[in-house]
Amino acid sequence: MKYFNNQGGISVRGKTPKRVYVIFIWHGAFLALTMSMLDFNTVFPALISNLTDSKIIFGLLYSIMLGTPFVFNIILSSFMHSHKYKRNFLLLGIYIRGFSFLGMAIFTYFFGKSSPILVIGSLFFWIFLFSISGGFAGIAYSDIIGKLVRIGKRGNLFASRQIATGIASFIGGLIVLNIFTAGKVAFPYNYTITLTIGFVGLMIASIAFWLIKEPPSIINDKNQKSFKSIIKSIPYILKNDKKFVRFIIIENMSSFSLMILPFYILYAKDNFNISESYVGRYLIFQTAGAILSNFLWGMISNRWGSKMIIRIYTLIGCMVPIIAIMLSKLGPDYYVIIFFLVGFLISGRTVGFESYLLDICPADNRIIYLGIRGTMNFLIVLLPIAGGIFISLMGYHLAFIIVAAVMFAAFLILGKRRAI
Repeated sequence: MKYFNNQGGISVRGKTPKRVYVIFIWHGAFLALTMSMLDFNTVFPALISNLTDSKIIFGLLYSIMLGTPFVFNIILSSFMHSHKYKRNFLLLGIYIRGFSFLGMAIFTYFFGKSSPILVIGSLFFWIFLFSISGGFAGIAYSDIIGKLVRIGKRGNLFASRQIATGIASFIGGLIVLNIFTAGKVAFPYNYTITLTIGFVGLMIASIAFWLIKEPPSIINDKNQKSFKSIIKSIPYILKNDKKFVRFIIIENMSSFSLMILPFYILYAKDNFNISESYVGRYLIFQTAGAILSNFLWGMISNRWGSKMIIRIYTLIGCMVPIIAIMLSKLGPDYYVIIFFLVGFLISGRTVGFESYLLDICPADNRIIYLGIRGTMNFLIVLLPIAGGIFISLMGYHLAFIIVAAVMFAAFLILGKRRAI
């Protein structure tokens, strides 16, 4: 018999049905394969560097890619808040994102060589569409997880899903490595192929959610809020939920680590003059790090909870930029260590922040909390642009040192018992 628990999760005799895990893992695996085709830290920066040398343009595009979902989250969440079912919103977001892949593939194929500026211009549109649809789908996705998976098991789901996505990402990395091997497929056809594979992968990933049985959200008169009233409620929520505020502060500080990730591949290209084949090689090591780290995150989640994952994530985040500087004299082959550790950062951020946020959000206001979290996470929008400008003016090393210092400060804050 199904019933809602006091955290908004739905369970069967106290347990989450195995079918729910299968659905989310299926989607996660094909999504991971898809995202490998436009990996934000290797493939996407390499594509942009083939079209322009401007770090500022890259930083702006990366800001749109990362920040658009967060900027519009409160608007999207207020729209979805009064709807009992979120699955159709999730599917719509997936399909729009899929066609964004296809649009990027078409423009790259026809204009990648003859008119790279036109491709750059189109990417501003396609990346915006790609990102806002991802934010749209992400809110619905998190709410559905909150309804279907009971508290205490969400960390396990995220960790299990990350293992499956790690394997799928590894397969995706092998595909990218094969396509980008020197002399096999020339630019722009190599990126056209990967982007088309991304479109197909998202279509397959969406199949899982046609099979899901989503329970209705609990909607009452108090939940029927206008956008204006939701905006007015934000100061009240922030004033009265100190744990949520501390979460937002720490996540904003950790955005410094996220901001610098795509600049590692640009640094390697500028410093080592590497060929395209290294893109696939670095992606493989990044994926290997993500896979291996997920076993660690699962054990930590079971024993100490998601807060400990966030602490370890911030510590690694302050170490990686320093290691990048140390390896700069040793050559591109040693630089694979950086991408191995980047894999730890990517999976640790997902497992730690996402599962902890779901744990602290009240069930009846989960969508609103998700929207506030996104909108308040404003540094993720500004930092890539600032990073591109700063690196253009002051160089990579100083930027790396600043990121390391901020992440170390976040780690020290997290060392306090009541940090979050």
